[in-house]
Amino acid sequence: MTPKHPRDVTRREFVETTAAATAAIALPGAPSIRRGVPQPIRIALIGCGGRGTGAVKDCLTSSENVELVALGDLFSDHLAKCRESLATMATEDPTLKPKIKVKDSQCCVGFDAFRKVLDGNADLVLLATPPAFRARHLAAAIDAGKHVFMEKPVAVDPQGVHAVMASSELAAQKGLAVVAGTQRRHDAGYRAAMERIHDGAIGDIVAAEVYWNQGGLWMKPREPSWSDAEWQIRNWLYFTWLSGDHMVEQHIHNIDVANWAFGAHPVKAMGVGGRQRRTDPAYGHIFDHFAVEFEYPNGARLRSMCRQQDGTASRVGERFVGTRGTSDGHSVIAGAAPWSWDPQAPKINPYVQEHADLIASIRAGRPLNEGRQVAESTLTAIMGREAAYTGQEVAWDELLSCPQDLVPTDVQFGPMPVPPVAMPGQTILARSWRSA
Repeated sequence: MTPKHPRDVTRREFVETTAAATAAIALPGAPSIRRGVPQPIRIALIGCGGRGTGAVKDCLTSSENVELVALGDLFSDHLAKCRESLATMATEDPTLKPKIKVKDSQCCVGFDAFRKVLDGNADLVLLATPPAFRARHLAAAIDAGKHVFMEKPVAVDPQGVHAVMASSELAAQKGLAVVAGTQRRHDAGYRAAMERIHDGAIGDIVAAEVYWNQGGLWMKPREPSWSDAEWQIRNWLYFTWLSGDHMVEQHIHNIDVANWAFGAHPVKAMGVGGRQRRTDPAYGHIFDHFAVEFEYPNGARLRSMCRQQDGTASRVGERFVGTRGTSDGHSVIAGAAPWSWDPQAPKINPYVQEHADLIASIRAGRPLNEGRQVAESTLTAIMGREAAYTGQEVAWDELLSCPQDLVPTDVQFGPMPVPPVAMPGQTILARSWRSA
């Protein structure tokens, strides 16, 4: 039977956490929340793009006595659009209006915007910039004593993964919460299915499949006034140093579910991939399709497939094959112990629930910490990417010890060459952004 992952938390524990909120006590290093007094939790957003703006709405919707007090972004137009969207949200949902308390003086722009936000009075920060900056922003947030919600993925290279793991360990020592944007872990259907899988409903997992196949995504044509760096950051999806490539940026959701089911990360990977449809330089240098085989410690293989190509068949999901049955991981188990999710059960938005669980854990003095599990899932996706980029078998231990660091130490607007498209059999495991 697959062992239960030590970081999994049951729904009962979440309910108990919520019930205990009024008796919460402050932990060392955590923002003060007085016993018996439900203090407002002040939140701030770093990264005001579409996902960040959505995360703010989800957070404000999730819980009572939560206030948005600060915004930060590299670009002034992103911040302005975010404020416009928030005003629209408040008009459409009057319950949000009193929760939005951002003053002009609490709106920060530029490469140092995140530091200005962290110098403020927020208790909880939402990190939603391009993934390249996640590790640095997380470290700064934990150093500032803030609870954190961070979008996935949490790094684009092994050095970033190491940094996230270290920050997560420090957060645990300081009594700070760290929750990641892997919302399936907060989805009631997934949680119910995974509890049964971990209890042996399908026996030992011997094979699995995960997919994220869809059409293309947005692209912003370059404007004459943009430097290389600004163009790349505004089109961050298409540059490995910023997004990790779409296998890391998007497919991590399904890969995270696989690691959750196995209760482990894979030990090695071999894969293929390429760039067939998005060949114009406007789409940077990333691939548009991957197919990777991961091997887990028990010898089971995971078939991973993802693509972003218009006009192709779509499939997003997971499938697990065990010695006693099969499961889609979230609503159906077939075999010796059949089960299905009740279609009449109340529908709970997992994007909102992840924030509700986070805030409840803070108020209860039992802060959730998902940092290491999402770091491991991020490195799993990076391992698949590098296996496809190089055409070689890549081992977990090899990658974990690799000094690969794709993010420039000091990112500023100006020249920034685009690395060549990876060529399997010729490309080597890049050690730094200069050799990527």
